[in-house]
Amino acid sequence: MLPESSPGTTHTVKMLAVLKQWNVESGCYMDNTVKYLYLMLFKLSLDAAVHTLCCRKLYSYILSMCSLSIVLADCVVAFSLATMWFLGAERSPMSPCFLLAHVSATYGAVPLPMMFVGLLDYCLEETHICKQRAFCKCLRNTVLILLIWVVAVTFSFCSVNTEPMELQYSTQGTTIVCEVEESPLITCFTLLLFTAVMCAMLPFWSSILKWQEEADRLCEAREERESTKSDFLPPLWLSLTLSFATYWMPYLFVSVLCLVLGFGVPAYITVNVLWMECTNSLLMGVVFWAKSNTLGPYDHLPENVCLWHVYWEGCCFQWECSL
Repeated sequence: MLPESSPGTTHTVKMLAVLKQWNVESGCYMDNTVKYLYLMLFKLSLDAAVHTLCCRKLYSYILSMCSLSIVLADCVVAFSLATMWFLGAERSPMSPCFLLAHVSATYGAVPLPMMFVGLLDYCLEETHICKQRAFCKCLRNTVLILLIWVVAVTFSFCSVNTEPMELQYSTQGTTIVCEVEESPLITCFTLLLFTAVMCAMLPFWSSILKWQEEADRLCEAREERESTKSDFLPPLWLSLTLSFATYWMPYLFVSVLCLVLGFGVPAYITVNVLWMECTNSLLMGVVFWAKSNTLGPYDHLPENVCLWHVYWEGCCFQWECSL
């Protein structure tokens, strides 16, 4: 991917996807369609694996179904690329540039509405609106997610340039490139979240190890049915932050490292199930903290996969949240 400035489109960041290359002098020709196919197959495999591990209550929570929708979208993109590669440029009903441009714009448009409906779903979980039969909830979530994707696809047809461009990178070398988009929201989200977690933990760095040891002691005592309390515990917000960082700092660190090194990553790669589940964990943590502060000790949480240990007033609660 090659970076490109886009003064006419302020809300997106453009880059150039290299589709074909050839050298007149050496007669070397390279079609990169198969490379994009391999890339999407790798992303599809990773997304499917993460989704399988993370989503136990698939139809109960809308963000779990959002993760499934990303996996299905990956399948459609991978199948389309495989079809183009198999049929060839002459017989294919669409060009690689047309597909990649629309896919990048579509993926770039879905994160914000997904975050909004996910947060709304968790905030209204205990209200009459969300206390519906499983079938009704699943149907409602499906309709909302389909609406998000339909609007995103429609937006892509109004905003992208699907015409390939020819670049002369030497006297004998020519490249065919296509404009694709990054996701500014994912970039800002990753940078801000990484910075916030680091700033939250930095003042308490020397106490983290002691807190972890005390947390393990309390959990062991709870498993042995002992009534044990401790005053040596972090505040709830910091406990949540530490638990979140334990699982998600590797993902955030790699994402920030790619940004710092200037690696351009299009939206159809950055919008993945790892990001979706990281967002899921963040939103659940915020809702848990807010409800605990307003309603008192609150431990009714969505049932997804990994275990966070949340400590409150000497008691050890197991919080099952997304990986």
